[in-house]
Amino acid sequence: MGERNSPRELAQKVAELEAEILQLKAAKTAFNRQNASLKALHETSLGLIDTLGREAILDNILERAVSLSGSGHGYIYLLDSEHDRMRMVVGKGFFKGQLGRVVARGEGIGGRVWRDECPLVVANYQSWDNRIADRELDQLRSIVGIPLKYRDRVLGVIGLAYVEEGERFTEEDVVTLERFAALALIALEKARLYGGMQHELLERKKAEAILRQSENRYRTFLESSPDPIVVYDMDGIATYVNPAFEQTFKLSRGELLGKQIDFVPEESWPETRKAILRLQQGQKIHLFETKRLTRDGKILDVQLSSTLYQDSDGNPLGNIVTLRDISARKKAEQELDRYRGHLEELVRERTALLAKANMKLELEVDERKRAEKALRTREKELKAQSHHLEEVNTALRVLLKQREEDRKELGETVLKNVEELVVPYLRRVGNGQLNSRQKTLLGILETNLNNILTPFSHVLSQDLARLTPVEIRVASLVKTGKTNKEIAEILLVSKNTILFHRYNIRRKLGIKNKKINLCSHLLSLEK
Repeated sequence: MGERNSPRELAQKVAELEAEILQLKAAKTAFNRQNASLKALHETSLGLIDTLGREAILDNILERAVSLSGSGHGYIYLLDSEHDRMRMVVGKGFFKGQLGRVVARGEGIGGRVWRDECPLVVANYQSWDNRIADRELDQLRSIVGIPLKYRDRVLGVIGLAYVEEGERFTEEDVVTLERFAALALIALEKARLYGGMQHELLERKKAEAILRQSENRYRTFLESSPDPIVVYDMDGIATYVNPAFEQTFKLSRGELLGKQIDFVPEESWPETRKAILRLQQGQKIHLFETKRLTRDGKILDVQLSSTLYQDSDGNPLGNIVTLRDISARKKAEQELDRYRGHLEELVRERTALLAKANMKLELEVDERKRAEKALRTREKELKAQSHHLEEVNTALRVLLKQREEDRKELGETVLKNVEELVVPYLRRVGNGQLNSRQKTLLGILETNLNNILTPFSHVLSQDLARLTPVEIRVASLVKTGKTNKEIAEILLVSKNTILFHRYNIRRKLGIKNKKINLCSHLLSLEK
């Protein structure tokens, strides 16, 4: 029989075997976990190929990291460089309700990882000295944060968390999370490149749309132009003609495109070759008048303009020719020339008629001179008659002077008789018992009698000759200083009637709208 082991030795071997079994189990667990991690990384990497949106990629990465670690809670912060802060853009589990949270540099887990640019593991967030003072975060326990660092710059932070007591993150978890952080950086760069490509594609589409609009606009212009337009390449081959070209020259596009258009008359070739040479030298052809043929052999007068068009490098590709049918204008110019010649003939005839009229006018002038001579003779005769009339007038003036002296003598006689035969009786009447109206009328009677008897009465009568009898009575009362009311009572009329007569008196005496007292003016006529 072989040697038997003692119980002690057997117990020791059993303990060693159990330790080896435990080590194998731990190694198997670590292997399985590492295998799961690599599998998750592989699947995540494959997912990056098909996913284009930044948020979708980051959400996929965080989902796999949370699932692999078993924590169930995770977040990703991204840098908002414009405002110098971090913003939570993706969240799982607990952090799904924290989306949009922002942290400054050095604030909380995300701010510390951003500031220190290295991973950070906190065993218990509730007892951590730099925790954010927010009761919503009291549920958190162990947390790990990894920087998303690209070219010495932190672009964001990826982190996982436990809310259960006793759970901890290991170094292996940190390494795994760093691998996912690398994938997140790749995703961010891919999203950036995809965004740039999308922007470039959008700009290219805009440019293509603008180019199509421009092409449509110019094609619409060419198609709707009333003038014939043809486009040639540098070999003189027609590459485009518009409908007006087809209509004017009775030629279709099918028989024109891809060929040289033979519509230049033989006699117009020399000037056409010179124009082509100038165009090839870079000069523009503007409003060049020449002739062109239609299909039916009709020759049209045309006005031609042409210019070269180039590619983006400035190389000439061909030329655009615009033609305008000016046959009708040329015909009108010919008609105008004929009409001008007709007008010149009419002018010559009219000039001859004017010459005859001038001769007739000269005869009339001679006749008028003779008439003027006879008129001067008649004037001499009239002067002699005028001298005779002056002598007669002198005799009449002498007679009138004698008549004035007789009138004056008569006036003095009348005055003397009135003073002796009338005035005394008027005074006796005035001394009698009269009412106020009778006294007023008596005063007017005396005044008018004096006016009649004074030598001024003739002058006053001449100035007042244009007045009506009523206006003369009103003027006499105004001259005595009577008011409008007093005059109205004397003449038994209204005050407005007196004002109307005063207005007519001022108008007829030439003092209307003048600051002249009517009474003073009437009295001045006696001086």
